[in-house]
Amino acid sequence: MVSTQPDEHDQPKPTTVLCPDFPFAYDEWVRHPAGLGALPDRRHGAEVAVIGGGISGLVTAYELMKLGLRPVVYEADQLGGRMRSVAFEGHPEAKAEMGAMRFPPSATLFHYVDKLGLKTKPFPNPLSPATPSTVVNLRGVSHFARTQDDLPEVYQQVSDAWAKALHEKADMSLMEDAIARRDVGTIKALWNHMVPELDNQSFYGFLASSAAFSSFEHREIFGQVGFGCGGWDTDFTNSMLDILRVVYTEASDRHHRILGGCQQVPEGLWEHQPESLVHWPAGTSLASLHGGAPRPAVVSIDRTPTGYVVEDATGEVREFPVAVYTAQSWNLLSRIKSDPALLPQSLWTAVERTHYMGSSKLFVLTDRPFWRDRDPKTGRDVMSMTLTDRLPRGVYLFDDGPDKPGVMCLSYTWNDDSLKVATLTAEERLDVILASLRQIYPDVDIRSHIIAPPVTITWETEPYFMGAFKSSLPGHYRYQRELFTHFMQAEFAEEHRGFFMAGDDISWVAGFAENAVTTALNAVWGVLNHLGGATHPDNPGPGDLFDALAPLKI
Repeated sequence: MVSTQPDEHDQPKPTTVLCPDFPFAYDEWVRHPAGLGALPDRRHGAEVAVIGGGISGLVTAYELMKLGLRPVVYEADQLGGRMRSVAFEGHPEAKAEMGAMRFPPSATLFHYVDKLGLKTKPFPNPLSPATPSTVVNLRGVSHFARTQDDLPEVYQQVSDAWAKALHEKADMSLMEDAIARRDVGTIKALWNHMVPELDNQSFYGFLASSAAFSSFEHREIFGQVGFGCGGWDTDFTNSMLDILRVVYTEASDRHHRILGGCQQVPEGLWEHQPESLVHWPAGTSLASLHGGAPRPAVVSIDRTPTGYVVEDATGEVREFPVAVYTAQSWNLLSRIKSDPALLPQSLWTAVERTHYMGSSKLFVLTDRPFWRDRDPKTGRDVMSMTLTDRLPRGVYLFDDGPDKPGVMCLSYTWNDDSLKVATLTAEERLDVILASLRQIYPDVDIRSHIIAPPVTITWETEPYFMGAFKSSLPGHYRYQRELFTHFMQAEFAEEHRGFFMAGDDISWVAGFAENAVTTALNAVWGVLNHLGGATHPDNPGPGDLFDALAPLKI
């Protein structure tokens, strides 16, 4: 067993997102009193380009600032990236979460959530204790449930089939136990055996090849209802390894939401004044180092013998000894004129092959959480969190009290379902979604409760994003390994050193802010190492332990 940190904390350790590919305890590293490392005095105040102001870029910039560097953050749109909280017209206190909205209780992300003093509460996933009731509507038939036991027997059969498939084909109980104990040796042994076995298998192929899922009806129901946070059929084409990473790390359920909006995390890091700073005076923040606003969009990045030249949309050109790129990777192929020397060719190939999931959301604000009203005919809630094969697919209900407005995510869709509404305006989407929901709730007049214009988004049509998040296809493991391990550059040619990638695009577990944070911390270690710094002996970083934890090569 490889120990990543001395165990000096008595509280139980969270299991979430201890990724089996690289089971480094980022939460312990970032919380350690020794800090993330130290730089030579001559490096203090040196500028570092941080391209992208999402959660990965802000964590990178925040930690580099604490080390005594001067991060220069470039952002094409708004701070936060896909942690985007939008207020409703006339109601600034009510927020719609357009991107990230539910967060596993992962210790690394919540290190920053807690530092900022933000509050959370359980997210109302289907059939979760935080959800008053759930309706599953498939093939025109609705089933009301408070727990899974309330659903027809076939749903329990599907749940049992999933558990059996994971046990028989994916060593679920052994991996769960190893991750819970942070037994790195066992985690690596189990996962390294599984990677070559499942690298070429899709999620659907895994199900179809399991005796437990021999029934097409069971596979169809599972695709619509899924596990944890809902249906997963839009992931059926993705690599089974991606699905197992989510399941093993408990990222699929027990979610929380951040009260007041998740964009408070990146915006909070922008304004926060760390207590422990090297080089900078007390009271320094990223905002103060930037005069209150980040630099605008980057239009070109060139490699020079001594570093990187970055040009932004105003025409300003700056040179940096090192650069961290945290924006959506495809921008390097299209929106940003990128010097081929930024990356080795194998990395460019991996960027080209990256697969992105599309997603659309539609939110409305209501006068109150009317869905908690009792239907006099049935004695049940008049509406529930809803999973359906109809156009809305997922309906989520956010209730902060009977006397406060309610927020309804009337539709949350992925890939093909997202494209069905991609060309519609917000009002057009509202019309068709309400018409579809009327088939499920014929006696509920949702529109009469709406008190603000709807807000909506389709991430695949957002110009700087082109998708909600990456997700690997079968056979993509080699590309993903190239991307994730990019922060280890000792074997690179000199011309490729000093440019680091971070963010969800290069993480192992897709679609969760935690992984944008951990890849940011990889980049911080990379910058520290590149500029001649080092971690404290009592707190080794991901690069220091890389050889012991490295993802399998196949």
